[in-house]
Amino acid sequence: MANKEVSPESYLKFREFLEKQCGIVLGDSKQYLVRSRLASLLYKHKYESADELISVVVRGFDRNLLQDVIDAMTTNETLWFRDNYPFDLLVKELLPSLASQNRKIRIWSAACSSGQEPYSIAMSVLEFQRQRPGTLRSGVEIVATDLSSEMLKKCELGIYDELSLARGLSAGRREMFFQKNDEGAMQVKPEVRKMVSFRSLNLLSSYAALGRFDIVFCRNVLIYFSPEVKQRILQQIAGQLQSHGVLFLGASESISAASNSYSMVKCSPGLYYQKK
Repeated sequence: MANKEVSPESYLKFREFLEKQCGIVLGDSKQYLVRSRLASLLYKHKYESADELISVVVRGFDRNLLQDVIDAMTTNETLWFRDNYPFDLLVKELLPSLASQNRKIRIWSAACSSGQEPYSIAMSVLEFQRQRPGTLRSGVEIVATDLSSEMLKKCELGIYDELSLARGLSAGRREMFFQKNDEGAMQVKPEVRKMVSFRSLNLLSSYAALGRFDIVFCRNVLIYFSPEVKQRILQQIAGQLQSHGVLFLGASESISAASNSYSMVKCSPGLYYQKK
C-alpha cells in the first residue's frame, strides 16, 4: 500500500514548486490538503509514496505527472450564481449600459473552475435578452479560462450531476437551460454552451492573446496568491479591460495595492471595480 504521508522536507519543496508553477501560496500546515489531493495520483502513476511522487514532479521528469498534479491542486467545485449580486448587477446595470455599443460584448471568467460561473453568466445574458428583445444584436462572447486542462474538457461538455445542480441552481433555470442527453445525464443546452469558449491559461502568464474585455469575473482565486502576484494579476487584468471596464472580485477580496488602476463602485447589494 502506498504511503500517502508527506514529510516536512517534501512539503517545503512542494510549496516552493507550486508557488513557482502556479503562484499558489500554501500555508505552513497544509500537508493534509496536499496529501488528500495527491492520493489518487499515487495509484494512477504507480508511486510508492507521496514523497517519491513529489520528488519526481519537482525535478520535472514527467510532464504528464506535472499536469495531473497541477489539475489536482487547482481544481475546486463552485456554485451556480455564486453570491447572486454580480449576476443581478450584470442584468440590471451593466448589460443595459453596454446595450448601446454597436459591437460584440466580451466577458472573461478567469479561473472558471468547474464551469458554473461562465455558464451562469451566459444564462444571465440570455435572461436579459429575453426581457429586452432586440438588444445586444452584435452578440456576447464569454471567455472562460482555468489552469486545469482536465477540468476544462469537462466544462466544455457541460454535464453536471445532481449534487452539482443542487448548489445554487433554481428549478426554473434548470428547466430552462438544461436537458437530458442521450445517456440520461443533465447537460447545459447548446444555446448556452455555444456562448462560452474555454481556454487553458496560467494567471502568471500574459493575457494579451485573450483580447480586450468589457467585464471580467476574477472571483475567489486571488486569495491563493502572494500580495505581489495578486497586484501583478490585477494590473494585467486592467490592461485587458476596455475603458471604464468592470472587474468583479470575490466577496472577501479587494484590489489593495492595485487601487491606482480601479475605482470602487458600491451597489445595493454588492460592489464592483471600474477601470480608471
